Amino acid sequence: MKAAVRHGFGTPRFEEIPQPVPQDGEELIEVTAAPLNNIDRVRADGSHYSVRSGGPGLSGSGADGAGAQPTVPGVIGAGLRAGGERVLFGSRLGTMAQYTVANSQATFPIPDELDDAVAAAAWNPGLSAWLALGWRCRLEPGQTVLILGATGVTGKLAIQAARHFGAGRVVGAGRNQRVLDTLPGLGADATIQLAQPDDALAAAFAAEAGEHGYDVVLDYVWGHPTEVFLGSIEHHDAIPRSSRVRLLQAGEMAGPVISLPASPLRSAGLEILGAGTGTMPPMEMITGTLSELLDLLAAGKIRVDIDRVPLSAVAEVWGRDQQGRRPVFIP
Repeated sequence: MKAAVRHGFGTPRFEEIPQPVPQDGEELIEVTAAPLNNIDRVRADGSHYSVRSGGPGLSGSGADGAGAQPTVPGVIGAGLRAGGERVLFGSRLGTMAQYTVANSQATFPIPDELDDAVAAAAWNPGLSAWLALGWRCRLEPGQTVLILGATGVTGKLAIQAARHFGAGRVVGAGRNQRVLDTLPGLGADATIQLAQPDDALAAAFAAEAGEHGYDVVLDYVWGHPTEVFLGSIEHHDAIPRSSRVRLLQAGEMAGPVISLPASPLRSAGLEILGAGTGTMPPMEMITGTLSELLDLLAAGKIRVDIDRVPLSAVAEVWGRDQQGRRPVFIP
C-alpha cells in the first residue's frame, strides 16, 4: 500500500510499505481522510514534549529520531470499517496511509450529513478548543476571552467555542491580517495584530480588555507575544483587587519558553494552566464532546476550513503555512 513514511525526524515521503496486520482487539481501516495537525508536524521534527526524550511516539511504532524504524505519521483519521461504516479513529500505526489499524472500541461514527474530511479535520483542533474552554477554564457566560493565535485552525474554532459557551466578549489576536479580517464572521468582537511593536501591542491588549479585563486567555503562541501580554496586565499600585485571569497554555507556535515576572501573578490575579496529554478529562466527557462537535458541524453551526490534498503530495504540503486552513490528505 502507499503511505507517508518518515525515516527518523523530518518530512515524510510518499512510499510503498506493507499493509498492516491487526492485533487482538483491532480492525483494519480503509483510510478516507487524514488531517495534517500541528501535533503531527512537531512530533515529526522532534520538538513536541512527548518525543524529546526519544520515547515512543503516539503511533506506538517505536522511538523517533536517527536510526528509528520507518513510521507513518498521523494521530487521527477518518475511514471505513470492513462493513462500510464511516468512522473517526486513532491508530498506533499512524493514519496517513491507504490502510491502518484501529482499536475496535475507539472508533466513532460520522454523521451521515458530515463529510469525512471535515470530520477528521475538526476532531483534534475542535476537541482542543472545546475542552480548553469547557473543561480546563470552565468558561462562564458573559466572561471575556482573549485567544492568542486566533488565526490558526484551532484558534478559529476556539472563537466559535467561546461563543458556544456564552462568552460576553471575544478578542482574537494573530499575525495573519487576511485571516484576522475574517474573525468577526466567526464571532470575534475585536482583533489584535500581533506583528506590531511591543508598546503598541501592550496598549492594544489593554484597550481591548476594557474596564473588566480578561477572564480567560487561551494561548496557542506562548513565547514573546505572551510576555508582552503579561506586561500589559500588571498593576503598578497597591490597590486591593479580587481579579482573576486564567491563562491556559495550549501551544507554543511563537516559542517554547517565556520569562515570567512575579508581578502579574501577584498584582493581576494571573493563574497559569496547561492543556495537553496530562490534563485530559474522563473518557466519557471526551466522547460526549466529540459527538457534540460532530453534530454542530453537521448542522452547520460551526465550521472548519480545509484543503483536500492527495496523499502523494505529502512532502510538498507538509511544511507550508496553513493560514487558517487544515490540509487533509486523501489516500
